[in-house]
Amino acid sequence: MAEIKTKANQLSVSEYLSKFDHQKKHDADTLINIFKELTGENPVMWGTSIIGFGNKRYTYESGRQIDYFLIGFALRKKAITIYLMIDLQNKILDYIGKLDKGVGCLYIKSLEEINIEAFRDLCQQSIEEARKRK
Repeated sequence: MAEIKTKANQLSVSEYLSKFDHQKKHDADTLINIFKELTGENPVMWGTSIIGFGNKRYTYESGRQIDYFLIGFALRKKAITIYLMIDLQNKILDYIGKLDKGVGCLYIKSLEEINIEAFRDLCQQSIEEARKRK
């Protein structure tokens, strides 16, 4: 079985963020503040482009285990990718605003386009769900 490539490492979050324009850095700083507050954890680079918070060992039904973050994000060219551990059919999504959904993640072009309080509520629920999972 292939080993997961996305692992926590010692790369610098600041150095990663330095590559982006002012607006993306501003959005990243906002996300870092929200996720630090909700998790009580500091940001850590996972792989070369994901900023994750916390560390949890997840066990699949098959018995396979991986270490992964509780919640995280990556700045991408077209959108910010938010990595969540919650059902993306959640009703809160109706109140967040402009976003696209993927498998286990949300794509948001700018935090200015969303209801930040509804987003925080969704993130809090996702973190609680991640902590409960085995």
